[in-house]
Amino acid sequence: MTLRVLCVFLLSGWLSVSAAALPIPENGPALRIQGSNTIGAELGPALVEGLLQEQGLLKIHRETPDTANEQRIVGQTAQGQRVIIEVAAHGSSTGFAALKNASADLAASSREIKDSELLALQALGDLKSPAAEQVIAIDGLAIILNPANPLEQLNTEQLARIFAGEVKTWEELGSRGGAIHLYARDDQSGTYDTFKELVLSRRGKSLSSAAKRFESSEQLSDAVSADPQGIGFIGLPYVRQAKAVAIADGASQAMLPLNSLIATEDYPLSRRLFFYLPPDSRNPWAQALATFAQSPQGQAIVATSGFISQTVQAMSVAPNALMPEGYQSLSRHAQRLTVNFRFAEGSASLDNKARQDLARVLDYIKRHGKTERAVTLVGFGDLKDDPARADLLSKLRAMAVRRELVRNGVVMREVRGFGALMPVATNSADEGRIKNRRVEVWVY
Repeated sequence: MTLRVLCVFLLSGWLSVSAAALPIPENGPALRIQGSNTIGAELGPALVEGLLQEQGLLKIHRETPDTANEQRIVGQTAQGQRVIIEVAAHGSSTGFAALKNASADLAASSREIKDSELLALQALGDLKSPAAEQVIAIDGLAIILNPANPLEQLNTEQLARIFAGEVKTWEELGSRGGAIHLYARDDQSGTYDTFKELVLSRRGKSLSSAAKRFESSEQLSDAVSADPQGIGFIGLPYVRQAKAVAIADGASQAMLPLNSLIATEDYPLSRRLFFYLPPDSRNPWAQALATFAQSPQGQAIVATSGFISQTVQAMSVAPNALMPEGYQSLSRHAQRLTVNFRFAEGSASLDNKARQDLARVLDYIKRHGKTERAVTLVGFGDLKDDPARADLLSKLRAMAVRRELVRNGVVMREVRGFGALMPVATNSADEGRIKNRRVEVWVY
């Protein structure tokens, strides 16, 4: 599927999610979802309820079986037939395992599929294809403390040393409270996988065996809130009564897990939440749920569930002395859209989320009458070996986005490249460099 065709397909899907009645199985669930606790605790069931409502079903409710972290979402047809969708939330890894043994139709994951999982599931088709890998929301990993802890910010290097057990007291961090108590999600959790990838593994660290482990996000957050010496990591909706601290990565400024910074994925511990739908799946409910999740109705549910929707909005950015003069001027006269286009290493090719976001940006531009010289693209690169190469690639990436917008009727105002300036993450690791390779969209 070409990018242009994909954009048309996605835009038409957003404007009208099909209300055609889906087939109802005579026996068993219509859909089985397995995977992330972050998604499965509330967001997944809420999206399922939205789909059932869109299908015109009645008496929609949730049933809780005896097994912890599992739910059944049930609706009823006008003829009285029950429609059941099962959601099991035992961690992202379990979703891919369930696809492999055919005990699930859809995997919910709070991390990207691993190469080993992709290989193990290749019989189901390419799970990295645009149709299979669906980014349904953006989340931020919040680092949480007891509200009485006076500490306001940490960097990712400090976080790694804290959770590895190398920093043992709050006094070593300039705070107070004595010994640090660690709280972490369990090994099956995509939240833990993300923290391990973004913080621990990047610095050759492992989680301390002293950390208390939790399958439930809510229980972990409540435990930290009750412990004056506690620190934990959690998905954004589960901060609850705890205190979130600002996080810096490399040369980036310290950032709180604010909605705008997570939406653009600038916040150092932001992450994507996924549905993985096997391309060869014959379950129409799986495809319908993935489509519904991308619709305006689905993204509204994402927002009300406490996550960050992918609905494009314009935001004002206050200029400051750390910005290049050209960027300061831009921030004084234009607004930035809440989306960044990102690219693979050394590449100007859009990733799957960028392909979806392109359709959303086009929709925003056309709905707000910005098609005639009202859009500026700003590209950034990562400082790896050659600053000149970073500068060139930043412009090429911006031009790649420009090409697709122009193809769809947008007359650009300007395209700029700022090279490796204004990093949002450290350039010492691949994950950080990927975040720094981005294109911002500004509108006048």
